[in-house]
Amino acid sequence: MAHRVVVLPGDGIGPEVMGPAIEVMNKASEIAGISIETEEALVGGAAIDAEGSPLPDSTLAAARSADAVLLGGVGGPKWDDLPVEQRPEKGLLGLRQELGLFANLRPAMLFAPLAQASSLKSELVADLDILIIRELTGGIYFGEPRGIEVRDNARVGFNTLIYSEHEIERITRVGFDLAGKRGGRLCSVDKANVLDSSQLWREVVMRIAPDYPDVELSHMYVDNAAMQLVRAPKQFDVIVTGNMFGDILSDCAAMLTGSLGMLPSASLASGGLGLYEPVHGTAPDIAGQNLANPLATILSVAMMFRYSLDSARAADAIETAVGAALDAGFRTADIADEDHPRNVNTAEMGQQILERME
Repeated sequence: MAHRVVVLPGDGIGPEVMGPAIEVMNKASEIAGISIETEEALVGGAAIDAEGSPLPDSTLAAARSADAVLLGGVGGPKWDDLPVEQRPEKGLLGLRQELGLFANLRPAMLFAPLAQASSLKSELVADLDILIIRELTGGIYFGEPRGIEVRDNARVGFNTLIYSEHEIERITRVGFDLAGKRGGRLCSVDKANVLDSSQLWREVVMRIAPDYPDVELSHMYVDNAAMQLVRAPKQFDVIVTGNMFGDILSDCAAMLTGSLGMLPSASLASGGLGLYEPVHGTAPDIAGQNLANPLATILSVAMMFRYSLDSARAADAIETAVGAALDAGFRTADIADEDHPRNVNTAEMGQQILERME
């Protein structure tokens, strides 16, 4: 049976980086001996322009019936003047909500040839491989009550940080499962010294830990975790944390690698469906110029094979080819340095990956 992948090129550089990524996906599927059927649909600004909605019903229906969704990115200054509820980003948020995507996976990987691109010393980040798992549907971003009101003749803004045992257990089991497939170490990040919700978080994590005897569990307060990420990042294997903490820490970890152009991500639902996208966004300043780095999208395809299509062979083939291309000195503008001046464009970098997958 063929796997169904819905392709959402989106806006800005999305269509440009999606082209090489699809070619790599097709090559990896051949190597792994699996069949993939793709369907392209509109989302974000492109969907607004064509159909008047950032998430058309047809796109949502296609995504619901897919095994995986591959997204290039949404948004851009062209649509900034629209009301908030009608902007391209609502298409992405709608997909997350309607597909039940509760676990956001953000790897921070730094291939050794790119160690000089990091703001940290090379020895601290060379071959860095951290996975941050962020709970995506709960916490302070969605808790009620929330709003702005007048109290004692002064305006106040308020939000509610709330987590249920079910939400905590669900995301924590994802963390344990993935840590068991990696280095066997899981760090749960909270603020249990001051937050009641974090006290519950820690209690639930500790309660289910005995179900995973092969995974070493540790706990860390979020402020210390932020410090440790820039002091000694390779001490971490897998980090699991709540929505706001994960939002902040994953962006911090992303910059350890020196370029957002190298970073993939995944958002998973129960049952294996996942949305895969590069972290870098739509980069409208270079859109249409064939300058964008396609490696984050290509590595997102590798994650798709690993987590939704159950093909480690295809994922390994992609990641190995990316490493080989970088070892050979090929660079796009965002990862070039004095020793490796910019020498390939978007399409050419994709071709270098394909050649190393033979």
